[in-house]
Amino acid sequence: MEGNRSGPESGSVIVGVDGSDRARRAALWASDEAARRRRPLHVVYGSDVDGRVLYLSADDKERVRAAGRELLEGTAEAAQNRHPALSVTTEYSRSGPVMSLRRAASTGGTLVVGDRGRGGFDSLSVGSVGLEVAAEARTPVIVVRGSENEAAHGVVLAAVRDERDLDCVRHAARAAELRKASLRLLHVRNMFQSVGSVARRVLGDDHELSLTAVAGQIRDEYPSLSVQADADEGVSVASVLVEASRHADLLVMGGRRSPDRIGRTLGHVTHSLVHHAHCPVELIPRHSGDHRNEAS
Repeated sequence: MEGNRSGPESGSVIVGVDGSDRARRAALWASDEAARRRRPLHVVYGSDVDGRVLYLSADDKERVRAAGRELLEGTAEAAQNRHPALSVTTEYSRSGPVMSLRRAASTGGTLVVGDRGRGGFDSLSVGSVGLEVAAEARTPVIVVRGSENEAAHGVVLAAVRDERDLDCVRHAARAAELRKASLRLLHVRNMFQSVGSVARRVLGDDHELSLTAVAGQIRDEYPSLSVQADADEGVSVASVLVEASRHADLLVMGGRRSPDRIGRTLGHVTHSLVHHAHCPVELIPRHSGDHRNEAS
């Protein structure tokens, strides 16, 4: 690996770039987030030179390296112009993008990826590099979705399944505080799973009681924060959350624990959200510890 050999500072916001417009937008969004958190921004370019070593001449490798360096410098300059006080570091890696980002986040922090990519990220969409990063993440991952110039809604949305989402909701509460936004907690019950089953209706009631308990705990811990707790029902949990994301600036959700999960963090609902949400989606791994200080 070349570049910043010491790696990013613990707690940094880490973003991958590849020369695409979506990745540039993600990098600028990440710079805004780093400035809000008062944390450093670390920009990573994964050239995958090592993976293509048999197919690249010495001249080709130098061209890739020069292009990567130029992209990193341009991205860092844009972030610095946007936030002059922001600490920005860059890293050119010979490894592929997924390995490069995972390694950069090995000391903690938050990973940010765009919803599409090209160049060093091999023309891949969320279904590939971004999805792989999110699926096996051990630290929070934000997939930057939504319209670039959309007006702020002043709302952070947190999906709540049960009381085990408390740490995820704490993370969302901190994000809302940093944005001077309100927090909306949303529990969604699949109506097909509750029809004709007394046990499932009782289970649904228990989950709504968990929502009330989580909301009460957050109100106690964040007394200045406006907290709204809603329970909804639909034929698809994902579709209800996607629609709710139209009116949010960030959607925060914990990684699923169910048997149908896709990797460490992604289940079918979270998989749908990173593809279809109308705002950035932050996924919090279930077993990565207490994240209440991640956004500080």
